[in-house]
Amino acid sequence: MRGLAHRSVIAVMFVVCGMAAPLRAQTNAEGPPVVESATALPALWSADGLVFVPRLDFSDVIQQPAGPPPTPRHTGIKAMLKGLVIDVAHLPSKENLMWAGVGGGLALAVHPLDDNINRKLVDNDTAENFFKAGEVLGELGTLLGGASVVYAVGRIKDHPRVSHVGMDLIQSLAISEGLTQTLKYTTRRERPDHSGRNAFPSGHAANTFAFATALERHLGWRYFVPAYVFASYVAVSRLPANRHWFSDVVFGASVGIIAGRTVTSREAHPFPVAVVSVPGGAAVMYVRRGR
Repeated sequence: MRGLAHRSVIAVMFVVCGMAAPLRAQTNAEGPPVVESATALPALWSADGLVFVPRLDFSDVIQQPAGPPPTPRHTGIKAMLKGLVIDVAHLPSKENLMWAGVGGGLALAVHPLDDNINRKLVDNDTAENFFKAGEVLGELGTLLGGASVVYAVGRIKDHPRVSHVGMDLIQSLAISEGLTQTLKYTTRRERPDHSGRNAFPSGHAANTFAFATALERHLGWRYFVPAYVFASYVAVSRLPANRHWFSDVVFGASVGIIAGRTVTSREAHPFPVAVVSVPGGAAVMYVRRGR
């Protein structure tokens, strides 16, 4: 059972990182939406007909990003606050519903393993020592401080692209924290250490994935792996600390992805993705929209 728990932690975090891959729309000057590609996900069943194993091939679905979000003319405090209001208005969307569904599905899938995973990691000296730094690195103050430094440097040196990155990092953290606190005090799930009823979802996971998503969207695919490895490290660190269940962490990651993508997609047009039913399984469709 210990091997199963450890494999489950690794597998699900890789799935969470994978679902955060930088999928972006390529724009077309005019005309109706054009289907860029579609990848079928045929159903593969085991010999006893009980296990569903989808074959995933995103090689044609994940396109090379068109570039970072365009830098706005103004990146001052007023522009940031105005952008934050617009971001909140853009939260209800089909794309965010999809990410919430993926995160919720993964959280439900690992929920039966919550007790076993925590038992293996809590009071485990190796795990506690390895993940100890995650608590500080994932604190809202740490992340917000880093984002503020980026923003301040860009403003002081008059580099709008730099201040834009900092602005989006700050806005992503604000959206993530707002969503997280709303869910925490709505669901009222008890923490594993019984210190309070605000476990679900993990704030550390949500905020670090929001930070990583916004950063990757600006800097490109080369930063995808380090950004999400860092976010995953911080997210998993909440388990040896006995502050969260694994399902809290998994759904927290999806909340962060929603926050980061909402802030950065508003300027570069939301990613148009659709999942449709086809004979033998499903298809993920990537659509190129005209402006």
